[in-house]
Amino acid sequence: MITVLKKGTTEEQMQTLIAWLREQNLEVHISRGSELTVLGLIGDTTHVDMDLIASLDIVDSCKRVSEPFKKCSRKFQPEDTVIEIGMAGTDKVRIGGGNFAVIAGPCSVETEEQVLCVAKAVKAAGATLLRGGAFKPRTSPYDFQGLKADGIELLLEAKKATGMPIVTEIMNAAHLPLFEDVDVIQVGARNIQNFELLKELGKINKPILLKRGLAATMKEFLMSAEYIMAGGNEKVILCERGIRTYETFTRNTLDLSAVPMLHELSHLPIIVDPSHATGVKTLVAPMAQAAVAAGCDGLMIEVHNDPTRALCDGAQSLTPEQFADTMRRVTRIRDVVTTI
Repeated sequence: MITVLKKGTTEEQMQTLIAWLREQNLEVHISRGSELTVLGLIGDTTHVDMDLIASLDIVDSCKRVSEPFKKCSRKFQPEDTVIEIGMAGTDKVRIGGGNFAVIAGPCSVETEEQVLCVAKAVKAAGATLLRGGAFKPRTSPYDFQGLKADGIELLLEAKKATGMPIVTEIMNAAHLPLFEDVDVIQVGARNIQNFELLKELGKINKPILLKRGLAATMKEFLMSAEYIMAGGNEKVILCERGIRTYETFTRNTLDLSAVPMLHELSHLPIIVDPSHATGVKTLVAPMAQAAVAAGCDGLMIEVHNDPTRALCDGAQSLTPEQFADTMRRVTRIRDVVTTI
């Protein structure tokens, strides 16, 4: 249920109403917009007299929300969420609400030389965050599984050298202590419905980048985000990374319709990963441009200093030079989109 307060409602009047609502065993989510304030009521609202609330002098309207996702719904929060990334005392990266960010780096962390080389190159080309896999979920048990804790240490070294916030994937809630200095924790496509992991991530105060599952509907995608937000962590970034279809020429099928659709359904920022979506390096740049044209809040692109020798996903990784060219193209498209 949502309650929209009239313009001019005082803080005291609002807090009096909130106190009464909480006495009804409801959780109240406050969304302050430029014109109106929206109270999102979470819990068993079947016993709440909606007509009584609507009749109050300070209430503009009151209605029930039919969607099962509440906290990530745009009905609960009409204004876009802006997520700030970075440590105190540093220039923070912002995603959402007109702020655009580019996450770039190798699929997997391999060596100190590789990570530092790529980090410096992508920063010079305009990337704002560094990605790199320390824990790698692989289809085959015989493939490279990542450097694990040592990989995170190498990312932190690159962070010190470049000042870029880092993004890396978690696979097990037991590993959370290793992620204390990681700026954004990524939940991969295979873990989108690992609900126990999502619940644990809901207990921390750190941005979570949630990737869409291989066959997840947009509703299922948002319900996974809801798990994190229901736990108290509202810093969620959605990532469209392609879904599995019958097509075989690409690794997955990039669902660009998800960008405007998710913006319509949710206030959370949505970024696009054209690398995992296509699996083909020649398709990364055009799909990145298309994603920007569709209105995404950012991109996630894989870059490797020597893709032919990459231990993971070399076929979809750009060289630093190719990434710099892609950034130039993306910038031009974004300049057009933001002036329309």
